[in-house]
Amino acid sequence: MPTVILVRHGQASFGAEDYDVLSPAGVRQAEVLAAALRRRGVAPARLVSGSLRRQAETAAPFGDAAELEVDPRWDEYDANAVLAHHAETAVRLDGPERAEQGGVSSRQFQALLEPALRSWLAAAEASPGDQTWPQFAGAARAALADLGERLDRGETALVFTSGGTIAAVCAALLEAPEAAFPALSRVLVNTSLSKVAIGAGGASLISFNDHSHLEDADRSLVTYR
Repeated sequence: MPTVILVRHGQASFGAEDYDVLSPAGVRQAEVLAAALRRRGVAPARLVSGSLRRQAETAAPFGDAAELEVDPRWDEYDANAVLAHHAETAVRLDGPERAEQGGVSSRQFQALLEPALRSWLAAAEASPGDQTWPQFAGAARAALADLGERLDRGETALVFTSGGTIAAVCAALLEAPEAAFPALSRVLVNTSLSKVAIGAGGASLISFNDHSHLEDADRSLVTYR
């Protein structure tokens, strides 16, 4: 049975002018993950990422396994756009109005983001942003389906993506209500693993948010943004 392992990217650069770069901790998380999967005997037939830099940088330690395929459908939703259209705050994830500039911590930023996400979900196709929730979630589900069809029996693909994308896919696989999306997204650890089995009846979620490789190496590497 083919399997797809969804890997959340390493810790990005919260508060920096460009969020889309791994922090030093994020680089270390990616190295620890690669070493752990090699010890477990995981030999990926395919490496896939979205088009975001932090996703590709997380995949970098696996470069000797296979050529990295880029599929933008695995990209994260645009948090700044969600905030711009579904929140009153001027705080943004990065750029001139980035959170750290205004003294907003990662936890405080999450408290601002989640109501905006719920509003984005509720607006559905009526959202004024460039990408609606149905478009985002649908793209992630389609990317998984297409990848599963390209895997042969017994093959494993590693997909380097983001927390929101993984949460959207896993919520769909669990047939959970859309309202579960922010809660699933919130708890995903950087470089955590969520395993999907591709069977004759479709895809099934086998495990979610496994980050034991970080706990075994250095518990201080367990981060959420």
